[in-house]
Amino acid sequence: MSSHVTLTLNPAFRVAPVRRRTFGAFVEHLGRCVYTGIHEPGHPSADADGFRTDVLELTRELGVSSVRYPGGNFVSGYRWEDGVGPVDERPARHDLAWHSSDPNTVGLDEFMTWARKAGVEPMYAVNLGTRGVQEALDVLEYANAPAGTHLSDQRVANTGASESHDIRLWCLGNEMDGPWQIGHKNAEEYARVATETARAMRMEDPDLELIACGSSNAQMETFAAWENTVLTEAYDVVDMISAHVYYSEKDGDQASFLASADDMDYFIDSVVATADHVRAKLKRDKRIMISFDEWNVWYQHRAESRPPSGDDWPVAPVLLEDIYSAMDAVVFGNLLISLLRHSDRVASASLAQLVNVIAPIMTEPGGRAWKQSTFHPFALTSRFAKGEVLQVTVEAPTFENQRFGTSASADAVATWDEESGDLALFVVNRDASGTLELGVDLGAFGDLELVEALTLHHEDPYAANSADAPDTVAPQPNSSVALDGGRLTGELPSISWTLVRLARATS
Repeated sequence: MSSHVTLTLNPAFRVAPVRRRTFGAFVEHLGRCVYTGIHEPGHPSADADGFRTDVLELTRELGVSSVRYPGGNFVSGYRWEDGVGPVDERPARHDLAWHSSDPNTVGLDEFMTWARKAGVEPMYAVNLGTRGVQEALDVLEYANAPAGTHLSDQRVANTGASESHDIRLWCLGNEMDGPWQIGHKNAEEYARVATETARAMRMEDPDLELIACGSSNAQMETFAAWENTVLTEAYDVVDMISAHVYYSEKDGDQASFLASADDMDYFIDSVVATADHVRAKLKRDKRIMISFDEWNVWYQHRAESRPPSGDDWPVAPVLLEDIYSAMDAVVFGNLLISLLRHSDRVASASLAQLVNVIAPIMTEPGGRAWKQSTFHPFALTSRFAKGEVLQVTVEAPTFENQRFGTSASADAVATWDEESGDLALFVVNRDASGTLELGVDLGAFGDLELVEALTLHHEDPYAANSADAPDTVAPQPNSSVALDGGRLTGELPSISWTLVRLARATS
């Protein structure tokens, strides 16, 4: 059974330029993300600094633009100075957030070495849970100040290089509205410490880009009221406010899971509305942007998401190691579509996380690395989303689901690089009931030629990749897609994600 979906787009109707920071990721000292993830001395692929070059290669292939570090919940109890200086003199600490131990083998300097090798921009989070203004100023001085101060000279001595780390993006804490957070604060308490921290950091470097904590998710009782309070206090000294969200299939409700991007759209629109309310209230010209610095599919109810307990404080335990299915990858790709279509207000985003922990890249200690199903929509979108994000109108049948009532069977976004003539369409069929017949009038773009069409789909939506079968779920050429006289047609199988690439005709 098939139905029709029609996409309407025009190069004149633009949302915003594609932002490279949309394709950020997240490395937290959680589970095996750092140890046996990015860093494993003694691994056959390890370089002289102990970093797995197989993971570095996959990170570059994934197209990651920026990486948030070192947390996450972890940062609210973290002492940054434990992770610098001679490795054999660094203290091991209990991490209360994930009931684990951290040997502090990897810290700020090591992360910056890895970031340079991976070609990513660093985003650094400061501890506003157990610490505050002074800690933020100290790590800023250590990271960014030119040689000649107490802490910058320590950096030079530790790294052997005079250049600063020059970190421009800074998170003012993490999820401080969450009762699970070490040093949890109410909105007024957090607004005050975030404002004072931002003001002090700008005295050291006025050109930093600073991100205040928004609500941990849209289901928090204080959602929107929190953003209102925080931005009313901090509006003049911050640039962005964070948003975090995770989705999963719950209680067999496949249909609602497939429609998850509807909720992300609502979340973003709500944060924008709240930020703009504060802007009007304060009579300011600048607009606060969104840093969507945690997003993913995450099955929080599964056993692998439960941290150790009691007297067990292991180093790098197996934690949050979700194995992703074809359906997970389709939802994941749809979330990227939502982020792109909000490029006018989402200035930065960080997929949580990069390696092993709810991640597109998996590793075996001492062994193989492979791509999860979610690797592919991210890598292809990062690679081919260029130029301007275009408005796309979707006309499609609908399907019923418990959470949202009625949702469109298809969702899409497009990007157009006017200079090169490259046009990319990202389309999902999120209905489990059948194929969608795609129709798109591309006459407004002039003479185009079809470059390729790739579809990620599996007859078993729960099929997944593994170290032994790493290509079970991967995009395949979609031979049904054709371009004739400016009209694009093709078939989108049920529960699928598709990329269609077109270019200015050469003859």
